Amino acid sequence: MIFYNSFNRDCRDRIGAIVVGSSETLRIQITDVPVEAVAIEIFADGQDHKDAQRVRMQAVADNWYEGKLTPPTTGLYFYRFVITTAQQSLYYAPKSKTYGGDGEVFREADTGYYQLTVLDHEETLPDWYRHAIFYHIFVDRFNNGNADGQVNHPKPNSFIYGTHEDLPYYVKDANGQIVRWDFYGGNLAGIEQKLPYLQKLGITALFLSPIFAARSNHRYDTADYEKVDSMLGTLADFDHFLAAVHQAGMHVILDGVFNHVGADSKYFDLYHTYEPRNGATDSPNSPYYDWFTFTQYPEKYNSWWGVGDLPTINKDSTSFHHYIADPQTGIVPYWTKRGVDGWRLDVADELEDSFIGQIRTAADQYPDRVLIGEVWEDASNKIAYGNRHHYLEGGMLQAVMNYPLRNQLVDLVNGNLSVDDWVQAGLTLKEHYPQSVFQNNFNNVGTHDTERILTALDNDTKKLALLINLFFAVPGVPCIYYGDEVGVTGGKDPDNRRFFPWGKENNEIQGIYADAIHRRQTDPALSNDANFIPFYGYRWGGIWRRLTNADGSIQDALVIFNPNEIPILADIRQLHTDYLTVDQVAFLHQHIQTTPIAPYEFQWLTPDVI
Repeated sequence: MIFYNSFNRDCRDRIGAIVVGSSETLRIQITDVPVEAVAIEIFADGQDHKDAQRVRMQAVADNWYEGKLTPPTTGLYFYRFVITTAQQSLYYAPKSKTYGGDGEVFREADTGYYQLTVLDHEETLPDWYRHAIFYHIFVDRFNNGNADGQVNHPKPNSFIYGTHEDLPYYVKDANGQIVRWDFYGGNLAGIEQKLPYLQKLGITALFLSPIFAARSNHRYDTADYEKVDSMLGTLADFDHFLAAVHQAGMHVILDGVFNHVGADSKYFDLYHTYEPRNGATDSPNSPYYDWFTFTQYPEKYNSWWGVGDLPTINKDSTSFHHYIADPQTGIVPYWTKRGVDGWRLDVADELEDSFIGQIRTAADQYPDRVLIGEVWEDASNKIAYGNRHHYLEGGMLQAVMNYPLRNQLVDLVNGNLSVDDWVQAGLTLKEHYPQSVFQNNFNNVGTHDTERILTALDNDTKKLALLINLFFAVPGVPCIYYGDEVGVTGGKDPDNRRFFPWGKENNEIQGIYADAIHRRQTDPALSNDANFIPFYGYRWGGIWRRLTNADGSIQDALVIFNPNEIPILADIRQLHTDYLTVDQVAFLHQHIQTTPIAPYEFQWLTPDVI
């Protein structure tokens, strides 16, 4: 028998990324195999695996072999084990090329590898962020704060809905291009007006959709980074809003859209809107000309995913990078020094790592700021356009949007992901990510880019209650998409961007969110400093959070759950143990009773019960 599990602390000193210059000790147990030698085979990302180095492992007690890895540079490394017998070489590698965890024996050299992430340094995140409950607001759709309800500065060639109950709708031409943008009239004053509501809910920080001048309602087509969109208010309105947020003890981060701009922007000026005509399409002598890549000037140009309204920025344009991230004159410091508490970078995997580093440097001039990236996959090993990103290895992104968590939770509760695969997926991210990222990732189960969470769960409130309790039980910084907490439904864009139903909230769903937020904020064992140990048996699962305090005292929180449409028996005798240490197994057996659980139900076992 050969045993190694990359999630098991008996097999690894620590689970997660390591800092360059430090060592990681690995242990593998081999019984009933005539061993001549055992080695760890390791190679760096970009290196041919045929040139991998072998680190000899030494025999220790009880048929265990131990070896130490000390990677010399930052980046990704990949490893497996080679067991040499008198007859052959055996390869021990992960069973899945997607997950870490258990391995299996291969007799051929073509195998997968475990990942080891090596950092320049572990990031430190602001305390306000680490303990925050965020609320993501699509500003046009939240609230109009004008006393008369009138919309600020309606845009030409657009339409405004007759009532806030009207469903979002695009007017498109025969080619599918949007020709009339739709607006409800939400604004900054409207958010400020609802701060007491958000505080009562337990929200401590806001993430706003783009606020800069733009043509569309979503404003990802920036027209002018230096101006607040007139429909949202004035610069004075923004300053007043920001002061009110901070006075309420809350924080706010902005959406930084630095991969593309609007075709109808002062930088591109496709429709010759601006005077003086100084955009890239107005003249090759424009100061913005080198920001873009033209294939046939001025009609054909590179755009984001082929959307003509969104010309992409030339990634080699140093003048654009300077405009955004110059420490003295850049857009990022301009808004950050006004009091903005951080930034979320739109489509971060389409930005150069060096540019993200410049943005981070510009923001770091101001204390307690945070930089988050939009990444939809495992951000530790993301490859975009043929290039590996290193934005989690220090000095760039401090967290990313946790779309993998969202997808895993939805699939779990909808019966499309087994409990054991859900545990494997969560522990794989823990293994791949820096500890600071995994514990403080920007968690979400709904955004303006996904269908509403209640809709994704077939409008089933029992499923929703289970998912939301799990969502608030895992490490990371939770972020609620506006209206999810009152039962707003909707499919994909634009249906997921309905106006907030003030006065028509779903009280049952509000209660689900309020209870989960209250538990998260009052139970220290659910803080981001607590260890995360998911576990499972046959068709049931659980989450164990353990906080070790500075004085050595320990606080625990446990929840067990049934993500099935039929009742199950959560039989502790069926606990899967390969990735758990002996002590962890003993604790779970001591504190969890075999319990029947109804469909989509969960049970919190509080410290008092334990």
